[in-house]
Amino acid sequence: MSSDLIWLLTRDQSSFLVKRNGIQLTREPGNLLNKNSLKYSGLAQRKTIDIQFAEKGAHITLKKTSVPAHKHAKLGHKTTIQKGVRASSKSVTNLLSTYRPDLQKAALARLTRVTEAQQKPKAQKPKKLRGVRARKATVA
Repeated sequence: MSSDLIWLLTRDQSSFLVKRNGIQLTREPGNLLNKNSLKYSGLAQRKTIDIQFAEKGAHITLKKTSVPAHKHAKLGHKTTIQKGVRASSKSVTNLLSTYRPDLQKAALARLTRVTEAQQKPKAQKPKKLRGVRARKATVA
C-alpha cells in the first residue's frame, strides 16, 4: 500500500492518536515529534527513525524498506549509541544524511533531549547574598 493511502486511513482513527485541548498528537513508534502529520508518521512512511532511551545512551531504530511489512520482528534495525551529545549527534547526522535528511533537525532535537535527561544534574553553588538586609536576614 502507498504511504498516502495508509495516512488517509489512519490520520483520524488510530489507536496511537491523542486528542487534547484541540491538539492532535500521536504516540506511535517512529514519530520523532509526536505530531499527527504525514511527514513524521511512523506508520505511513516507508523510512522512519525512532530514538528512545537506553540504559546508557540511546536506541536508534531505522525501519528497513526491503523487509515485507508482515514480518514485524525483522522490520527494524536497532543501534545503541553510548556517546556524549556531540559525538552521538554527529553519528545521527551521518546516518540520516542519506536515509531521511528531512528529519535530521527533529532527530537531533530528540537525541539531545534523551542524552541530556540521562546526565546527572550539576551541583549548584550556594547563591551569593547581595545587600546588607539579605545578609542580616540569614544571620538572624
